[in-house]
Amino acid sequence: MNLTVNNEAVETAATTLLGLLEETLGELPGAGVAVAVDGDVVPRSDWDRELVEGQNIDILTAVQGG
Repeated sequence: MNLTVNNEAVETAATTLLGLLEETLGELPGAGVAVAVDGDVVPRSDWDRELVEGQNIDILTAVQGG
C-alpha cells in the first residue's frame, strides 16, 4: 500500500493504522503519540482503523529536552 507519512512517500504492508505505527515506531509508548489521517486527528481508541491507499498520515511524538 502506498501512503504519505510525515510528508514522505511510503510503501507498507500494514493494513491498519496501528500496524503502520508499530512498523514506523517499533514498540509504541504509552503516551506522547498523536496521529492524524488526512488532516483529522485520530484518537488512540480508533488506531485499529483500516488504511486506504493514498492516505496522508501525520505521526507526531513528544520529545523531552531542555
